[in-house]
Amino acid sequence: MSKRGLPQNVQMRHDSHYVEEISRSNRSIGKTVDVKKIAPNPEQPRSEFGDLTDLTNSIKEKGVLEPLLVKPNGDGTFMIIAGERRWRASQAAGLTEVPCIEMDLDEQGIAEIALIENLQRKDLTVWEESDGLAALSERYGYTHDEIAKQISKSRSTVTELMTIAGLPESVRQKCLKYKLDSKSILLSIARQFDEETMLSFTDELVSGRRSKKPAQTKPPKTLGDKVKNTSAEMDDFTFTAKDFKLSIEFTSNKNAGRDAILKALKEVFESVKNNKTSL
Repeated sequence: MSKRGLPQNVQMRHDSHYVEEISRSNRSIGKTVDVKKIAPNPEQPRSEFGDLTDLTNSIKEKGVLEPLLVKPNGDGTFMIIAGERRWRASQAAGLTEVPCIEMDLDEQGIAEIALIENLQRKDLTVWEESDGLAALSERYGYTHDEIAKQISKSRSTVTELMTIAGLPESVRQKCLKYKLDSKSILLSIARQFDEETMLSFTDELVSGRRSKKPAQTKPPKTLGDKVKNTSAEMDDFTFTAKDFKLSIEFTSNKNAGRDAILKALKEVFESVKNNKTSL
């Protein structure tokens, strides 16, 4: 394998001016680039890169099979859009150049690609994955459906991870402290009524007073258990019991999920409790 990062039987067309259309809106140039002229994206959402031994050995044997995505800085240097692990492993493997796809994207495009590429990795922690999904939703307005398609996961999985991302900071820090990183456990915590209850529930898990096995969901048996619109995302919520009917209509946050419903219910509860609501 050459020091240029390409497998022995593969070469870029003219190396620096191989033009390939990889999207309808961006012309992208495939080229080999000096590793010293490439730098990481300072806004890289991934802070831990894991053990690069296997990737380094693979690159030594076979070369870089998937080019890095880079953005030209205009001075002969490049910023990594996607592929920082490959760049790091290539240097560890002794390469002097690596194959790159040059893309001219704006700041949002770079951030979206970096996030999506990271979210497609299999070695992310549940926190990295959930925070990455939340960033796509909050910064760029992606719906749960759109995120699911981008990273090839089910919408229910996306919604669950977004629920974890929404944990209050105090609860998150306690979970990190006690290394509670199972998705099922974190979901159980997130589904408690409010922050105080979440903290108490977490303490019970840590002390062993509560089982870490998720409770089994039972089918509705009474009228009071029936809930209209039980999809992962919803724009309204209706609960019908024997003696009352409760409805919530979201006016500013369409496609609200479980967290939004719990927050709305908590606001109503606090308002009635503190005599702030006319009855």
